[in-house]
Amino acid sequence: MEKTIHQGRNVKRFREMLGIKQEALAADLGDDWNQRKISLLEQKEVIEEPLLLQIADVLKVPVEAIKNFDEEQAVNIIANTFHDSAVANTFTENSQANFHCTFNPIDKWAEEIAENRKLYERLLQAEKEKMELLKKLLEKVK
Repeated sequence: MEKTIHQGRNVKRFREMLGIKQEALAADLGDDWNQRKISLLEQKEVIEEPLLLQIADVLKVPVEAIKNFDEEQAVNIIANTFHDSAVANTFTENSQANFHCTFNPIDKWAEEIAENRKLYERLLQAEKEKMELLKKLLEKVK
């Protein structure tokens, strides 16, 4: 039996990983969106392609990630990544420490996206301030 991917749940997962509230996502999607509408969207198993593209763009994630992310597979991959050698060996008098660094690549990816989003928001704010200054200068010239 083929397992279906719940796209709405995946939107919620990515939104939460990025630290974005439903209200913020609604604001980014446009005036006709609100928190309640986002909540209903996150309950939908399948999301229409144009809307899915818009959401992926706002969240700055590939649309394929929302379409294909399967939590069970991700957990299996992560679980299989951790094994006995992933735990640091204890020190003994005649032994060297043997450390193996392991991390969750999804968490790392989400952190990078969050940092990029913060940078984008700062740049956008700077552009808005620049536009306001230009408007004021134009008004003075008129």
